[in-house]
Amino acid sequence: MLRFLHVVLTGLLGVLRDRVTAFDSIRLVDGENKCSGRVEILRHNQWGTVCDHGWDLVEANVVCLELACGLAESAHHRGSGPGRGEIWLRHVQCSGHESSLSRCAVVLHRSSHCTHDNDAGVTCSGTLFMPILSLLSPYNVFSAGEAVRFSCSVLLGHISDFHLYKYGLSKPVVTHRVDQSQTRVEMTVSDIETFQQGSYSCRYIIRGSSPSQLLGSPPSNSVNITVVELLTPQHWYNTSSDAPAGSVLKGHSFNITCSTQQEYPGGSFQLRLIRSNGTVRQSLPALAPFVTFTFPSAQSSNEGYYYCLYRVQLGGRTFISRESQALPIAIKDPDPVLSPVVISWLVSGLIFVVAVIIIVIVAKVLCNKEKRPSELERETRSCVENTYVALSVNKL
Repeated sequence: MLRFLHVVLTGLLGVLRDRVTAFDSIRLVDGENKCSGRVEILRHNQWGTVCDHGWDLVEANVVCLELACGLAESAHHRGSGPGRGEIWLRHVQCSGHESSLSRCAVVLHRSSHCTHDNDAGVTCSGTLFMPILSLLSPYNVFSAGEAVRFSCSVLLGHISDFHLYKYGLSKPVVTHRVDQSQTRVEMTVSDIETFQQGSYSCRYIIRGSSPSQLLGSPPSNSVNITVVELLTPQHWYNTSSDAPAGSVLKGHSFNITCSTQQEYPGGSFQLRLIRSNGTVRQSLPALAPFVTFTFPSAQSSNEGYYYCLYRVQLGGRTFISRESQALPIAIKDPDPVLSPVVISWLVSGLIFVVAVIIIVIVAKVLCNKEKRPSELERETRSCVENTYVALSVNKL
């Protein structure tokens, strides 16, 4: 019994070895084009046919893909008319993942059950099915630096390579080699940048029985992605020219302007004030690359550190820039009309003027008092003068 099994297994292995080394080529003949017709096998330099016993789309697909004729549309029984020569194969059994019909489980024809009326044939698509490209994330808008994951899939296997293309570029962005049983692959673009946004599609390559037999699929559907890169905004303030640097006079108006170099539709600017008793936020739509927050009358509540950021909602996601550097603003009381120094100068000047006036008046009074003779002096002077006059008369 064991010897019988050994003989049977040896015989089967001998058949399989003969099959692998004997089949030199495969072709389709008597069809509408090179991708349809009766299947013929070249063995020992002689073309022969394949019996259609057990022949279906699985085996037909292997033939179409081996000939780089796309995928099988139909598997023919009785081929495209009877062939000639030997019937080399019968009961071909493929799993669907073989790269060549010679790799399927077949038995060399040793029986009279098949005739040329049973020759197998196929009709191939001539081209490959279009793959399907999709994003593995629920959104198509990404922030710069994120990874974007795509999925490219087909209905059947026999794929050699998957390629991810960006519209406008001839070379693939990502290439992924797979085994022939794989019908879906994930492809990732890491650290994506703004220049990489746009439309993407994928293709796959099928290799025939020889390296020169390559068949590329048509491009898949397009998937558009947007890459958002928000730059840190700049901001500055304006107020009256007589205010000290970094300060605003109480009661005076001032404004803060926020600006960005990269804007998107629907964006907005947010101004955040951090003060001793809490945080205050204001927001304005970004109708231009900049907005101005106006404060008509500065109060102590406006004193603190101001920060500006830019935010936008795209594709169901919210993107927020980094905050600008702190902008400190102090609220100062305005200087009075007459400062204490000025007042002290004015008082000192007034005192000085009054003192001078008093001194002048006193000096005049004293001077007048010295010049005015007393009553005794006036009487004595009159007596003397009269005497002189009298003496002068008598002498005459």
